[in-house]
This record gives sequence, structure tokens and C-alpha cells, in this order.
Amino acid sequence: MAKLVFIDATMREGSRTRRIARPLVDELGKRYDIETIRLDGAGFPAVDSRILHDRDSGIVPEEYAEMARRIAAADRIVIAAPFWDMSFPSELKVFIENMSLFHITFDSDDRHCYGLCKCEKVLYITTRGMDIRTGDPLEQATPYLRALSYLWGLGELYVISAENMDYSSPDVIEGKISEAISRGLELCRDF
Repeated sequence: MAKLVFIDATMREGSRTRRIARPLVDELGKRYDIETIRLDGAGFPAVDSRILHDRDSGIVPEEYAEMARRIAAADRIVIAAPFWDMSFPSELKVFIENMSLFHITFDSDDRHCYGLCKCEKVLYITTRGMDIRTGDPLEQATPYLRALSYLWGLGELYVISAENMDYSSPDVIEGKISEAISRGLELCRDF
């Protein structure tokens, strides 16, 4: 069975993003073996001078290298992360930095970097409190994930989002969640 890595970067139990992601991941579970990586409380360290020194010396914690290998081997990746401070939660950025490992998720020919991941499609699921849509210059998560897709060789990025969630009535919010789930389930048919 093909492999899917689900990176859950939601932080709240009642997360609207997770409410959209859960039925989509469940649907994809019918065709993929799913590994979930929950970032809330995982404690990945910020990549600092000590970690960079260790990496330059060839020292990478084996559990991080193994996780990066599993990501590199995944056929598909799903990321669920809410819109925070014009992008996504720092836990996701820190996780990506810890998984961005030379000779595992990307490599270089001394002139260019290129990805080593076999993933062909990435699904990014998000909710935004403000009325900022995917592609808006104020929304910086999607451009970052597209750049990461280039670096790691992840393939095409698809986005399922619901916007203006903090300024809508409860009924409207529920409608937006249902509509995002419907769009996502449709996308899952060919994902």
C-alpha cells in the first residue's frame, strides 16, 4: 500500500483546521498507509548554531534522520496548519527545519539543490481567521510550502482553505467547514 505522511500542526483541540483535515485523512486512509506526526508538544528544537555545528560534523539525531527518511519515502504528504501571524504556527517551521536534512530530503551537486523526496502531491489544509485567500500577498504559508516543495522535490501543492472564520457567525463557520470538507473530499478522489 502507498504511504502518506500526515503532519498535524494544529494546536487546539477544537481546531477548525483539524475538523476539516480529519475526514479528508480518513478518506485517504482507504488508499494509503497513514503515518501521523502531531507537532503540538513534540518539542522539536529551533535549529541554532549548536545544531548547525553538529550537522556540519555529520551528527544528526537518529530519530530525526529516520523521520526525514520516512517523509522522503512518502508517496503523499498532507499538512494541516492554521493561519497564524500571516503564515502557519512556528512548530511547523521548526519541524521542517529539523527534517530538512542534506542527503535525506534534499541534496546538491555543488551548483544547485534538488529534492530527494518521492512524494508527487502535497495537500495543505488551513483555516484563516481573516478574509485572506490563498495567493494573497499577505498569505505567506502557501509560497513557503511551494518553495519547500521545490527544495525537497515534493511535487504539486494543493490547498484546501476556509477564510474569514473569526468574523463569521457560528452557522456561517459551520457552512465554511462543510464546504471545505466537500471540496477536499472531491480532491481526495485523485490525490
